[in-house]
Amino acid sequence: MHRFVAASAVILFAVAACGAPQEYDVVIRNGTIYDGSGGAPYQGDVGIEGDRIAAVGNLGRAVGTTEIDAAGLAVSPGFINMLSWANESLIEDGLGQSDIRQGVTLEVFGEGSSMGPLSEAMKEEKLESQGDIRYPIEWTTLGEYLEWLTGRGVAPNVASFVGATTVRIHVLGYEDRAPTEAELEEMRGLVARAMEEGALGLGSSLIYSPAFYAGTDELIALTKVAGEYGGMYISHIRGEGNRLLENVEELITIAREAGVPAEIYHLKASGRDNWDKLGDVIRRVEEARAAGLRITADMYTYHASSTGLDAVMPPWVQEGGHDAWVERLKDPAIRERVRVEMNDPAGEWDNTWLSAGSPDNILLTGFRTDSLRYLTGRTLADVARMRDAGAEETAMDLVIQDDSRVQSVFFTMSEDNIRRKIAVPWVSFCSDAGAYATAGVFLNSQPHPRGYGTFARLLGMYVRDEQVIPLEEAIRRLTSMPAGNLGIRHRGSLEPGYFADVVVFDPATIADRATFEKPHQYAVGVSHVFVNGEAVIMNGGPTGAKPGRVVRGPGWSGWSGAAP
Repeated sequence: MHRFVAASAVILFAVAACGAPQEYDVVIRNGTIYDGSGGAPYQGDVGIEGDRIAAVGNLGRAVGTTEIDAAGLAVSPGFINMLSWANESLIEDGLGQSDIRQGVTLEVFGEGSSMGPLSEAMKEEKLESQGDIRYPIEWTTLGEYLEWLTGRGVAPNVASFVGATTVRIHVLGYEDRAPTEAELEEMRGLVARAMEEGALGLGSSLIYSPAFYAGTDELIALTKVAGEYGGMYISHIRGEGNRLLENVEELITIAREAGVPAEIYHLKASGRDNWDKLGDVIRRVEEARAAGLRITADMYTYHASSTGLDAVMPPWVQEGGHDAWVERLKDPAIRERVRVEMNDPAGEWDNTWLSAGSPDNILLTGFRTDSLRYLTGRTLADVARMRDAGAEETAMDLVIQDDSRVQSVFFTMSEDNIRRKIAVPWVSFCSDAGAYATAGVFLNSQPHPRGYGTFARLLGMYVRDEQVIPLEEAIRRLTSMPAGNLGIRHRGSLEPGYFADVVVFDPATIADRATFEKPHQYAVGVSHVFVNGEAVIMNGGPTGAKPGRVVRGPGWSGWSGAAP
């Protein structure tokens, strides 16, 4: 970076001396610059040369091969999606329109499951379980997947955590037991290789089987390996409902014992009876931060979550994997036990059935089987009434009939808590969704609107309209703060020498348009988006360019002697 800046300074001095205007590939003029620091914005220009930001400020007589007049518009670093499920949607459509049109330039994968490392058995299982998006599996490790994906061409940059669930399945399968010492060492080796390939750290998702079977000691042991490479721990904690505080404490314990930073995925208090626990969570995290631990969180800007119907059933019934789960649900005695436990508030698992409060608050949004897709957009209560059956029985039947977890939306959160979380300075943002398009196979499901609107909703509804936080603070938490948390280099700020991931948008008009009823609607208000110096959005529309790259963590073995 220093060589780049120094060379630029020499060029600028020489050009100024001879009186010729400085030339850039792109000049963005007259914009309101939000540099990502959280400081006050200022009027200025941005010069881009190749894949880097070459200059920021008053560029005077400088000229660009491409010139953009950003008068009245905000110019900021590209946004970082801290939890993205675009790992498959980008295979189908590399343009990633639902996110790119909101200004997202980096998709971060790896919530518990990652696209590697894969055993041969895992590859076969993954091929068999594919739905509308079908693709060959031509990789084994996580690093190989990321290279394969960008080799196909994608508009945004991509990065990933290595999934603790993926590592566990690789070694233990779907068994509910602790690993032996030899097995744990094999798991640690898989984490080490992923970190050397550029993984950002270890990601877990402890609500789901078989991740739920992992003990705290196992997670600490794996996280220590990530920490040896400068990585962090990030987790969908073991539960966000009745045991919310205890599960936050587990994350803090893992961070402290492993000596790493840690982040809570999509921070929430789920279920009306738990809404008032959010204040205690915030206080506990701030106590940990004051004690020297780097604990952060991320969130999406909606009061509903989205997951599968596996989240409403106890983990024991899912041991052995999907096929074993489906077979058990056909047994009348097991079905009755599952029904009873779904309604038991004393259970040790994160019971999304109880958090929803009613099957009227569970919206069915994605089926694998064509014959069931007419139920998309109906509530579980509606379908139970249609079938003249209990809602618990209907949930089990749908899993069997669709041979899937049945994607659903759960209305479990408080709108007041959304605002409260946005106001917390150590909370960044995520979609927890794919990057979609308003055409093709994406129209076969009715996804949560967060996939189309999380970031625009933040900047429009909560920043501009409700003024929960200032725009410069929102941009800091979309850019430099998550970049710093992730330990990634030369992204997240508008600084000379940094990669030219740049967004130009209108603060007065940026807004989400997606709804739960009609989610396939792009956000509005973003005029231009550059990824690695190349325009992927111009004048509000896609250019078709796919300049996205792999963004690697601090442990990447290629950093030695590599250009920044």
